[in-house]
Amino acid sequence: MKYRGFALLPFFVFIVVFAGAGIISRDFYSMPAYVAFIIALFVALLQNRGKSFEEKLKTAAKGAGDTNIITMVLIFLVAGAFSGIVTASGGVESTVNFGLSMIPPQYMVAGIFVIGCFISLSMGTSMGTITALAPIALGVSQQADIPIAICVGATVCGAMFGDNLSMISDTTIAAVRTQGCQMKDKFKQNFFIVFPAALLTIVIFYLQTSHLTYKPDTYDYNFVEIIPYLIVLVGALAGFNVFAVLFSGIALSVMTGVFNGSFTFLESFSIIGKGMTDLFEISIISIIVACMVSLIRENGGIALIIETIKRSVSGKRGAELGIGLLVLLVDMCTANNTVAIVMSGPVAKEIGDEFGVESKRVASILDIFASVGQGLLPYGAQLLTAAALTGITPLDAFPYLYYPILMLVSVLLFIAFRPQKSKLDGAPPQKNHKCIK
Repeated sequence: MKYRGFALLPFFVFIVVFAGAGIISRDFYSMPAYVAFIIALFVALLQNRGKSFEEKLKTAAKGAGDTNIITMVLIFLVAGAFSGIVTASGGVESTVNFGLSMIPPQYMVAGIFVIGCFISLSMGTSMGTITALAPIALGVSQQADIPIAICVGATVCGAMFGDNLSMISDTTIAAVRTQGCQMKDKFKQNFFIVFPAALLTIVIFYLQTSHLTYKPDTYDYNFVEIIPYLIVLVGALAGFNVFAVLFSGIALSVMTGVFNGSFTFLESFSIIGKGMTDLFEISIISIIVACMVSLIRENGGIALIIETIKRSVSGKRGAELGIGLLVLLVDMCTANNTVAIVMSGPVAKEIGDEFGVESKRVASILDIFASVGQGLLPYGAQLLTAAALTGITPLDAFPYLYYPILMLVSVLLFIAFRPQKSKLDGAPPQKNHKCIK
């Protein structure tokens, strides 16, 4: 295999086109990511004159047709359907109001973080969580006479918790499918890494706002509307097939929405379709990236990256840190943690195989480092949305983004001190990764 740096040109083309458009327009979302990826894919198809264009198209199609890629896209669409229908049935509003009703005033800011954790864990979307919770955070700020920035910080922190952990999060789906591991195994691995960071975040928010004495509003909720979330969460943790769990959640949400009058049975189909449409973009991006990576691998680009990392690191811990820094760098360039995982996943898989790192560890590291970056980027969609909904700037909330920072500290400690299975850090690769059936 020839290691040709020129094979990596499509990656750089994407970064230059996407980031360049963002810098020029001062808006990183002015150019759709899939447009930049199509340009990069075209560059990849023009490379390697030793093969015909038809042969290169077959190579690209083979990458797009990979079982993991197709399964990932299908899960994206079904997860989008569930998110759309459960929101329309009142599940988000009831979950938020239930949490607010249970929390004493002195715990309210810490409670906003906890509520954000649960909503994002249930919905699988940080953006949906921020959209639902940011206006409430603004109201709490006005009632309690505390800086809105800390309430926004708590909202974003909670949103990133579930974005990283949720069974139906597009980042989790991408991390699991690119590494071929069990979703429940990734969750368990991930949870024990980030849970200390979450607990410490709660303590910090409580200490900063424990002096609150205001009288909170009365919030109405219907616990029945929360049940679909709980069914999906429990089913996924129990190890049931992800499609079966999501379809069950969709069916329950439809029944709940029809029963409470939120929509008719016929209207539910358009709502489900709208939810699926919301994840069309990341589905298309996943397919395009798979095509591009297949061509880059064929041209020796992936092998070059692996060889470069091998020369730069030693042992499993070095490989894990290299994977984390790789996905963090890509996230900084793309301002999208799911795209960063989809792009970095194939390379991380091969690095993990090379150094004998368990697939669930690789998936967790990918997801955590990408979430750290996305939770701290002032030009990321999460902070921009939260700022727009509350009338502040992303930099105003930055000093209160405790969770992403603590999550970074936690994962670095996990890499540095967690015992490895093998006695020697440089043990031969272990290829017995469990795949999802």
